[in-house]
Amino acid sequence: MASSERSALLTYRLCGGSAEEERGRERGRAAAAAPRKLPTFLGVVVPTLLSMFSVVLFLRLGFVVGHAGLYQALAMFAVAYFIIGMTVLSVCAIATNGALDAGGAYYMISRALGPEFGGSIGIMFFLANVCGSALYVLGLVEAVVDSFGIPPGQETGSGVHVLPQSYWYELLYGTVLLGLCLLVCLVGASIYAKATFLIFLIVAAVLGTILVSFFATRPLKVPIRLPNANGSETDNGIFTGFSLETLRDNLGGRYQVDYTTGQMMSFSSVFAVMFNGCTGIMAGSNMSGDLKRPSYSIPRGTISAVLFTYLVYNLLAFLMCATCNRILLQKDYGFLRDISIFPPLVTVGIYAATLSAAMSNLIGASRILYALARDDLFGRALALAKKTSASGNPVMAVILSWLMVQVVLFSGKLNTIASVVTIFFLLVYATVNLACLALEWASAPNFRPTFRYFTWHTCLLGIAGCCVMMFLISPVSASASLGFLLLLLLALHYLSPSSTWGYISQALIFHQVRKYLLMLDVRKDHVKFWRPQMLLMVQNPRGSARLIDFVNDLKKSGLYVLGHVELQDLDMLPSDPLQPQQDSWLSLVDKLNVKAFVSLTLAPSVRHGVRQLLFTSGLGGMRPNTLVLGFYDDEAPQDSLARHPAFTNAREEVPLGFPPLRAPTTPKLLSAREYVGIVADALKMLRNVLLARQLESLDKAWELRRAASPPPTIHVWPVNLLRPDSARYADTCSLFLLQMACVLNMARAWRRARLRLFLCVEAGTMPHAQEEKLRQLLKDLRIQAQIQLVPWDAITHLHWQTCQRPPGGPAEEEEEEEGVVNFPTNTTQVSDEYVCAANKLVLEQSPAPAVRFLYLPRPPADTSLYPLYLHQLELLTRGLGPTVLVHGVSAVTSTQL
Repeated sequence: MASSERSALLTYRLCGGSAEEERGRERGRAAAAAPRKLPTFLGVVVPTLLSMFSVVLFLRLGFVVGHAGLYQALAMFAVAYFIIGMTVLSVCAIATNGALDAGGAYYMISRALGPEFGGSIGIMFFLANVCGSALYVLGLVEAVVDSFGIPPGQETGSGVHVLPQSYWYELLYGTVLLGLCLLVCLVGASIYAKATFLIFLIVAAVLGTILVSFFATRPLKVPIRLPNANGSETDNGIFTGFSLETLRDNLGGRYQVDYTTGQMMSFSSVFAVMFNGCTGIMAGSNMSGDLKRPSYSIPRGTISAVLFTYLVYNLLAFLMCATCNRILLQKDYGFLRDISIFPPLVTVGIYAATLSAAMSNLIGASRILYALARDDLFGRALALAKKTSASGNPVMAVILSWLMVQVVLFSGKLNTIASVVTIFFLLVYATVNLACLALEWASAPNFRPTFRYFTWHTCLLGIAGCCVMMFLISPVSASASLGFLLLLLLALHYLSPSSTWGYISQALIFHQVRKYLLMLDVRKDHVKFWRPQMLLMVQNPRGSARLIDFVNDLKKSGLYVLGHVELQDLDMLPSDPLQPQQDSWLSLVDKLNVKAFVSLTLAPSVRHGVRQLLFTSGLGGMRPNTLVLGFYDDEAPQDSLARHPAFTNAREEVPLGFPPLRAPTTPKLLSAREYVGIVADALKMLRNVLLARQLESLDKAWELRRAASPPPTIHVWPVNLLRPDSARYADTCSLFLLQMACVLNMARAWRRARLRLFLCVEAGTMPHAQEEKLRQLLKDLRIQAQIQLVPWDAITHLHWQTCQRPPGGPAEEEEEEEGVVNFPTNTTQVSDEYVCAANKLVLEQSPAPAVRFLYLPRPPADTSLYPLYLHQLELLTRGLGPTVLVHGVSAVTSTQL
């Protein structure tokens, strides 16, 4: 099972708490967690600034300005900060809507959108942190080689320049530095977390030194040694000081080949590198558990940090354009050290910023992986990452993350993976905006963030901005990332266990369904768009599994409700006994894979319970129009649930909380009179009625997949066999019967079956004319069926022999309009001999069908004749196999467009 919503997720980025704090969260936040004491500046601003001021600020800002020029660089900053600005608004809204545990984007998205989105985005964010850690390690390697590497073209170095330069040597340096990060993460993660403020002071001092250097340093030439095919070449970059000519020359873009990768730069590729300086905006929100006032600190601290970094980036871009020529900006990534008034401090700042960023990303990746493993969304695939040390440090998650970063280091160059990191972060930010948008659109009463400066428009703009920039940077990488995300989402949807986090999809579905139900106006119903909406009464699912499956094929995308009546009195009970049963019924629906609702009720009798369900089931224009009952006979019920394919292939046992079936000697819960009364009640309420007999003997899989020829058939008898003197094929009930048989034939599982329609004819009644008339009716109704003539003179002769009145008497005059038969006298006129003969006539039609549809007469008005009526139905359907008796009261067919 996925962990509960209150289970602590370990922090990522620079917010990694100590092992003692993590153990405190595990044992209980209220009792063992450290007290909340961090103010806004230390708890939010510092982690966010450290996450955003790193390799881009010190090693790539000149690269961005040199290639893009001042105008395009400012446009890049505007676009990037527009995207993260919209995302910050969403982050603040979610972070101030109740308690937020550590876990950043993964926690926000998983708890807002559910495990599918949360798990898939968690993996994407894990990969973003892995690639980000590799990016910062490569930036640190670049800075180290620039300071201590042997210049290109020389075989031996001099002074401090002693480190050889090549792909494999730089990979070795990166591996060593990454090993140092691993060591800190395994041994001293708490020490590193406590040192973040010291690192921030160093970075702030370096930044101040750089700003002063632009004003204090005199113009100078900076020799730049660049590798080429023949060894190396030397070029001169110039720091001109403040110069209007230099500023004019740097206003426009002038994209060149990147000397580290050999690739031609463009707006999108430079933006991909620059955007890495804008990530980390959610670092502060992970400190919510340690802040004095989370709802106050997170919005103000995050927004303040973002605005500050935006001003710093724009200021530095202007200063660089006004003081440095294009060659210096494009070809010397470490030029800030060369022009600094105190170069060693800049070197220390670059090392501190990049190393801390690499470490924070490695810690973040391991914490996200550990959180994913502990939430158990991927089952055994991440089981190894759950293992922790005695102090609570997720050791295996750290080692697995380290291995992934090591693999990414083989890419070799910072600019190579910058676009991948950017796309991953853009995808995560887009989903954070999606989470906030979904919460806003769902209009859930419990979504009440204290931060109110956001709307669904800002969320939508953030999503659009992220998606547009993803595809501008790299359409192939963006498409591959989205495809991978979709695969993860589908895998989690079908394979992950259920969670207790809540699913935003359910809130959105509820919101939309309520809206559309209000729009579904029953006054605008039309017969052209009629569809069956079934209420199937089930006494015990153990004996009705195949009937439930069969009715699911009959619903034709209509409403399907499983109804059950519990014979108890709520006044005599301490609580509602139906609530514990609800889960068992819903599990049954899921297991049988039927699209049905469940409606349970308490009543003093089954008849009253069915009345309640017919009156109250459904909502608005979605109400049952057809009642389906099992047949009332003396056959002992069989446990078909245990033999159903959905359970025979499953590992778990069948119980599901349903009681055992009734023993043959146990009395039934309702009498024959009450059963027929239910049918009469439904017809009075203008509901169609289906009585299903021996449907549990229907092996649908065998019937429909057998290779026998001809294919399986569905026999349809649209004539009232219990009233031969009023047999008609075009009354409402007959047309409804034809419609139901056609609907079954349209179901995907029954498309191989063939409809066979039986036309009962008597001598001297022009059978061919009747057949042609029926064929024309089928053509008008677009029903494909084979018509078979059945002589039944001998059967009707038996009827007239036993009938007390000759045909043409008052009995015929009692027939109601639209073929509704008034039964009081006719029930007594039909003899058992005649009914048995009619049963034999139906049984003799070969080959044996998969299922038969027969005409269900109306119950007699005299309730004392109910047992006789049920007896006649039993004789009529005896031994016929799977049979459905159908009586329709509503027009369901149309010959119009």
